[in-house]
Amino acid sequence: MLRGFLARLFGGSAAAPPEEDPVEYNGYRIRPSPFPRLGQYQTAGVIEKEIGGEVKEHRFVRAETHSSHEEAIAYSIVKAKQIIDEQGDRIFG
Repeated sequence: MLRGFLARLFGGSAAAPPEEDPVEYNGYRIRPSPFPRLGQYQTAGVIEKEIGGEVKEHRFVRAETHSSHEEAIAYSIVKAKQIIDEQGDRIFG
């Protein structure tokens, strides 16, 4: 408890949030990765796809914040699907 308090006081992190299970969508793999920021959770994630034998990766962070980690995970998945639907493989270019 004291360790967590000191970490917050001095800007550190007591523990990194656990990595979420990836979600498969239309040939892409979505890894939601929201992170704590100012008492909220920031929408963020990674979109991956294997192209020509190489795994391509696109990281995204959006302005939306959420009061719970679970809400942020759900919204990060929704946002990733929207990015995939709108841009497809162009996100890797």
